[in-house]
Amino acid sequence: MSTLTATVETSPAAPARPAYRVTGRRVLASEWAKLWSLRSTWITLGLGLLFLVAFGLIAANHYKSGIGSPHRDRDFATATAVSLSLFGTNFAQLALGVLGVLVTAGEYSTGMIRSTLAAVPRRLPVLWSKAAVFGLVALVVGTLGAFVAFGFGSGIVSGTPAAMSLTHAGAVRSLLGAGLYLGLVGVIGTALGALLRSVAGGISVLVASLMLVPGLISLLPSSWQDNISPYLPSNAGESMFALTHDSTTLSPGAGLLVFLGWTVLALAGAAYRLVRSDV
Repeated sequence: MSTLTATVETSPAAPARPAYRVTGRRVLASEWAKLWSLRSTWITLGLGLLFLVAFGLIAANHYKSGIGSPHRDRDFATATAVSLSLFGTNFAQLALGVLGVLVTAGEYSTGMIRSTLAAVPRRLPVLWSKAAVFGLVALVVGTLGAFVAFGFGSGIVSGTPAAMSLTHAGAVRSLLGAGLYLGLVGVIGTALGALLRSVAGGISVLVASLMLVPGLISLLPSSWQDNISPYLPSNAGESMFALTHDSTTLSPGAGLLVFLGWTVLALAGAAYRLVRSDV
């Protein structure tokens, strides 16, 4: 009887896998690199800063040239150096909000989102990182633009009834509030891009919610307007950096809470769709 001897061949050892682990810091670094690698980021941020400063200077010059004129614009009757300097906030919010939409929806249009989620299978860290990175960038740009516009604008209206310095009560709070508002607008744009997965759709909803809906609300009966208007995103955000308030507007703290609520709602919708549906 023959004995069969089994020979065990040892295969060559497989190469060791690199010690790589997905961490929050690495996801943030990845999103930071992707943000600054796009030319549109530099262009749109530059436009946002330009709008904020340029329109603030235009408003300050228009105010000063109208002093003593019988045809002076009534909108500037109670203007201050702060309100004139922040006149371009409505224009800057469009640039920063649109860029926020592009940060997320742009990856869906190019198909790059598949590679992103293959590298980060848990998905939600991608959304949080995109929102945090761009929100911080928009906050810095908005705050810088607000203080630069105020620095030049206050010099233009010096010696007029609108003259004001940083030591004036509420001036620094208003400028910081404007920067925070623009930062949160950027986060909302990022969330809308992830929720709708369409650049055109995200921009349309952003513009409608910030600019068109307040105009439509003005068509409602005045009693309805008083109850609804202060809680709209744009009006709540404006109360964050308004120097003065009345019975028809929210306080800065209440406006911040309401606007944060809108931001969280947009992020929650984006997170739900990101987790529940395929890319």
